[in-house]
Amino acid sequence: MCYLGYFINIQYVSLFFTAMSRSIVRQSKFRHVFGQAVKADQNYDDIRVSKVTWDSSFCAVNPKFLAVIVESSGGGAFLVLPLSKVGRVDKNYPLVIGHSGPVLDIDWCPHNDNILASCSEDTTAMVWQIPDHTPSRPISEPIVVLEGHSKRVGIIKWHPTARNILLTAGSDNLIIIWNVGTGEPLMTMDDHPDLIYNISWNYNGSLFCTTCKDRRLRVCDPRKNEVVAERLCPHEGIRPMRAIFTKEGNIFTTGFTKMSQRELGLWDPTNFEEPIALLELDTSNGVLLPFYDPDTNIVYLSGKGDSSIRYFEITEEPPYVHYISTFSSKEPQRGMGFMPKRGVDVSKCEIARLYKLHERKCEPIMMTVPRKSDLFQDDLYPDTAGPEPALEPEEWMHGRDADPILVSMRDGYVPPKTRELKVAKKNVLDTRPATRRSMSAVDGSSLPVRHCFELYDGCSKNSTLQLLARYGRAHVLCS
Repeated sequence: MCYLGYFINIQYVSLFFTAMSRSIVRQSKFRHVFGQAVKADQNYDDIRVSKVTWDSSFCAVNPKFLAVIVESSGGGAFLVLPLSKVGRVDKNYPLVIGHSGPVLDIDWCPHNDNILASCSEDTTAMVWQIPDHTPSRPISEPIVVLEGHSKRVGIIKWHPTARNILLTAGSDNLIIIWNVGTGEPLMTMDDHPDLIYNISWNYNGSLFCTTCKDRRLRVCDPRKNEVVAERLCPHEGIRPMRAIFTKEGNIFTTGFTKMSQRELGLWDPTNFEEPIALLELDTSNGVLLPFYDPDTNIVYLSGKGDSSIRYFEITEEPPYVHYISTFSSKEPQRGMGFMPKRGVDVSKCEIARLYKLHERKCEPIMMTVPRKSDLFQDDLYPDTAGPEPALEPEEWMHGRDADPILVSMRDGYVPPKTRELKVAKKNVLDTRPATRRSMSAVDGSSLPVRHCFELYDGCSKNSTLQLLARYGRAHVLCS
């Protein structure tokens, strides 16, 4: 009996410590996420990454293309590669050129994988259509040139759910929202007294948050043209801050303390008095760029000059921002791209993929949940934002809001075929001086012979704009 009682007591003690360990160790399916760089032959080599001193990511990626801002003489340029074109990039590979000053930011349209927007020190933003095939010459003619800023334009962001809505912010402290289908500005906000560091739309695009050199975090309603909430000094340091909306509507921030330690914060925009969470990270000079996955609520932090990527899970339980792990490598990063969920490999339980820019190459890094089953892991892959816009520009302007239209990842995402572009209601090219356009945009090698003769005749009649409109240069972009 004595031994039996001892055995029972041991069992109770074992159960007690098991329960205690479960309460101490947080339960999460993402606790063991690990990062892994691809093999060397899957990198993109011999890319001359831009050396411009600007705190943008310098890289944008979608399920079809990789775009990188590169060094260029005589103006700004960026490189666009099909994802499958890994290995050494030929030094004569055609670039996208057209800006007269260095390119500062680029962003792929979430509703059309062939449409890319760029902005530059030359005070303009441009929208480009990237062909599926490798071009035979540099792409020098944008579909739309957006001119409204008086100083360099450093931020460009597509609206997450409305077709053709694009936001730009410049060193003139203005935020302009455009309808790129017509080339017209819809609204201009001048509420910021100093340089705007970054802008982030919320999940349905009804609001955006900004950080500014005046050390304020603002929440803006663009259709009312007003600041609806603001917080002075969410981080007490004077160095640049970054802020992004989470899916639940909170705001995640990165910044610095008075002692120049890097710091993370989570805020409720309806009550900016106290942070939901505030964490000191380390001492370093690099501004932390956050990349957020709304499907998993994981945020990946990458600082220029760092050689590591830290990632955190945001939850509704204290301490709300949970450190998961760090991916470390030997070389510092110059920039970073973040693949939309549509582009990850579900067969390998990959939940995120980042594209790390080195000085002369781009290296994909896969974030994976270790699982042995070959079955689809539906708990890792909820339906995700698809390429179909939820709203038309007019609907959004008249006050409608809608969450992204979701698609299933069960069979792996298959990109739709390139969609034909619809003619704009207002052809912006008809009102643009002919000197802004160049016949280099029309590549005769890709046209039937009879069209080549028509082009020749058209050139002799000096009707460049009419030809461009006829062969598809004046179109709505994100159809």
